[in-house]
Amino acid sequence: MTDFIDIWSYLSREPLLWLTATLAAYAIGDACFRAANRMPLVNPVLIAVTLLGTLLWATGTPYADYFEGAQFVHFLLGPATVALAVPLALNLPRLKSALLPVIAALLAGSLTAIVTALAIARAFGADQVLLATLAPKSTTAPVAIGISDSLGGSPTLTAVLVILTGITGAVIATPLLNLLRLTDWRARGFATGTASHGIGTARAFQVHPVAGAFAGLGMALNAILTALIAPWILSLF
Repeated sequence: MTDFIDIWSYLSREPLLWLTATLAAYAIGDACFRAANRMPLVNPVLIAVTLLGTLLWATGTPYADYFEGAQFVHFLLGPATVALAVPLALNLPRLKSALLPVIAALLAGSLTAIVTALAIARAFGADQVLLATLAPKSTTAPVAIGISDSLGGSPTLTAVLVILTGITGAVIATPLLNLLRLTDWRARGFATGTASHGIGTARAFQVHPVAGAFAGLGMALNAILTALIAPWILSLF
């Protein structure tokens, strides 16, 4: 047992360990997702987060040590987001034909995401710092963290809320949209991307390529709009 502890103490200081653990956790989550016939409740990101969180807790590993190894995956978030422009460009004719509905849906989705979160939090007695932390929860992580910091919120907590929002959206979007009998892939994708950013967009691509393209559009536009209107809406609370 002492030998195992000594080996673990040595390995835990190596960045490659945590990069490998991150990739392995997602591989396990994806395998479970495929085995469950892509059931939304079996979300690979949720499984990976749970496995990694349990491992860090069980080994007493500080997040800073973990991130030193996993930061390469974090770096890839930027290029992956930019790469969403490719399917969007391929679906440009569809976008042009739905420009006005897209603008209306963007305004409705962005305002609803911010106002409902702030109103509920205020009703439960949240202070101004927590409100600033909550305001950008439906935007993609890099943008949300920047908005939160500029508003005086907690960027770390914002990142957690962003992930929870994305996972929740990815899990419930497909069943909810099926229940509403919404069959337009453009509308389904845009709603998912606006409400649950990157994780929801990844789920939309799994369902249909057109839904994925419009989810990427929703994610990008919502990030821009939230950055513009979040400070104004927060001042009302």
